[in-house]
Amino acid sequence: MTEGHASIGAAAREGNNLLLRIAAALVMAPLAIAIAYAGGWLWTGLVTVAAIGLYAEWLTVTGARNLALLLLGALVLLGAAWIESGHFTAANVSIVVALGVVVATIFSSERRSWAVLGIGYALAASIASSMVRRDPDSGFAALMLVLLTVWATDIGGYFAGRLIGGPKLWPQVSPKKTWAGAVGGFVASLAVAVGFAAFDLGKFMPLLLLAAALSVAAQLGDLFESAVKRRFGVKDSSHIIPGHGGLMDRLDGFVAAIVLAAIFGFLRGGADGVGHALMVW
Repeated sequence: MTEGHASIGAAAREGNNLLLRIAAALVMAPLAIAIAYAGGWLWTGLVTVAAIGLYAEWLTVTGARNLALLLLGALVLLGAAWIESGHFTAANVSIVVALGVVVATIFSSERRSWAVLGIGYALAASIASSMVRRDPDSGFAALMLVLLTVWATDIGGYFAGRLIGGPKLWPQVSPKKTWAGAVGGFVASLAVAVGFAAFDLGKFMPLLLLAAALSVAAQLGDLFESAVKRRFGVKDSSHIIPGHGGLMDRLDGFVAAIVLAAIFGFLRGGADGVGHALMVW
């Protein structure tokens, strides 16, 4: 095959992958928004299933997966769902987190530290996602701010990186990511804050600062996941989502952003006022 044919083939594959990404997003995004709007057990259920999937993929990527560890980890995450469904206290959270660490420590036959980190990653994603949504008045708006900021960062980064190119952001970890993509994603996230302020869903400057912080967190979360995969020589965490790879590939930025949002909201508004604290400064 000549170099020209190879380039055409690569472009065709890239185009097909983009179409798959768009098609998958058109299905997943409205579904996620609808369930986020419904809240309650539907959102808790979605978050729990996603967390179990994240944990399974993490164990697979790091080579620490075994059936007992996976099943017991899933039970710990179901315990987190019980907490999120109305039993949220510092004591309950501490018990579940400690139980997760014990399970990962005892039942991981190898790469124990990675197994412990994996259950912490999944628990953080699950608990933070529910904390942000819990507030009945502001929870949905706060969750949508996080989701839209992450999506805008991802989309803006993808197209800016492809159209502008230029110096790589961190080639040892993620060979395709560029500084142009990072800046493009950051700028796109600020547009989300402008939109929320335009609809009177918060004050302009606080929203701008929050969106900026969430965008940076999302990009760092993406790089973190890339570093883990590169450490173990894995390209995709799985192939469950067409065009996107696995749950880790799709949710890496969201996990980092939602955890940051939950921490910030908790420090300002307590466990039951996270959503309100994020939207009202």
